[in-house]
Amino acid sequence: MNTKISKVYKGSIADELGLETGDKIININGTEIKDIIDYRFLMADDYLEIDIEKKDGELWCCEVEKDYDEDFGVEFESAIMDNAKSCSNKCIFCFIDQLPKGMRETLYFKDDDSRLSFLQGNFVTLTNLKDEDIDRIIRYRISPINISVHTTNAELRKKMLNNRFAGNIYERLKKLASSGITMNCQIVDCPGFNDDEELIKTVEDLYKLYPSIQNVAVVPIGITKFREGLCKLNTFNKETAEREIKSIRNLQNRYIKDIGVPFVRLSDEFYVLADMEVPKSSFYGEFDQLEDGVGMIRYFRQSIDNTLPNLNKNASGSFTLVTGVSAYPEIKKAAEKINEVNSKIKVDVIKIVNNFFGETITVAGLLTGKDIMEQLKDKDINDYIILSRNMLKSGEKVLLDDVSIKDLENRLKKSVIICEYTGEDLIDLINKYSKEE
Repeated sequence: MNTKISKVYKGSIADELGLETGDKIININGTEIKDIIDYRFLMADDYLEIDIEKKDGELWCCEVEKDYDEDFGVEFESAIMDNAKSCSNKCIFCFIDQLPKGMRETLYFKDDDSRLSFLQGNFVTLTNLKDEDIDRIIRYRISPINISVHTTNAELRKKMLNNRFAGNIYERLKKLASSGITMNCQIVDCPGFNDDEELIKTVEDLYKLYPSIQNVAVVPIGITKFREGLCKLNTFNKETAEREIKSIRNLQNRYIKDIGVPFVRLSDEFYVLADMEVPKSSFYGEFDQLEDGVGMIRYFRQSIDNTLPNLNKNASGSFTLVTGVSAYPEIKKAAEKINEVNSKIKVDVIKIVNNFFGETITVAGLLTGKDIMEQLKDKDINDYIILSRNMLKSGEKVLLDDVSIKDLENRLKKSVIICEYTGEDLIDLINKYSKEE
């Protein structure tokens, strides 16, 4: 296990003990650390005996008295102190299986690790966990955990995940729920497989486990042009998306009467495809499902409206917002609102068609640098280009196809600004890069 310390926080318990980068934690209270879950559980106690191997090989035994759950103050070279578990499924809808060859190696890794679900919010299928792993989740109170359910129909789940061990999902959900583990669930909705009546049944089954299952997000399948040799699948269209919205709405209305919240929510892409208005802000609660594209439109509108009064009315500037096909109408409306408040600030919006993955992929987060460069090179671009941060690799300024922000700037001869694309961040950046008159 990789228990080597990569950072010691100044003023922390570890710092006061004299620990340094490169030291290793061997065990806590006589128990060997297997991974980050062991570490978190063992380190929560108020009295600790910690065996340390210093980077020069010297062994220390440190006695620590602290407040219960007080942070020790270190980070490790590996976030989970172990290799992440890869997915053992061959899901019919898997996006990674639809990637072309030659992309960044890390893009092809399919993680399915409950520890990453707990630490980073990743969704897991539970298919590569043994019964003792489930018991460990319960014993260590690993909660909340995000679970990719897709269907509670055992035989259908085996078929969709191409895994003969995938059918026990509901039994495992019930065991976790009965043990007080909090869960969030996700369903990738595939027309002809787990949609319509199958979707209704799945949601009804999951609702029986409320409030342990806090909410359910339903997202439509995404299909790229790189599906040679894969299961034939259809995407949603205006008619089928509208039908799914109306079908789920009956459940949502009933749940709102029962518990005050809709419990299941569809991603914004359904409403865009159906050309229907998204629900009101109150429908989305605390917007906990934004990572699944649930409520992003409403959240963006709300934050733009709340932040517009902060726009500098005595400044001028010019900006080009770059986005995908599905978000374009919403970003365009926001640009028009900004221009109305201050006509000296010019904000244009350009939508990029996803030629790389295929035109059925319309979200901004899957745009590539090549498509952006090709489709902007002959356009009249303003002084600054604004890109959404979700287009970039986490923590880096690199797009999916390894085109860097610097590459874009050099090719287009313009400065690129990275934005969270919340209303607050967008207005703040426009104020920052505009010129006071």
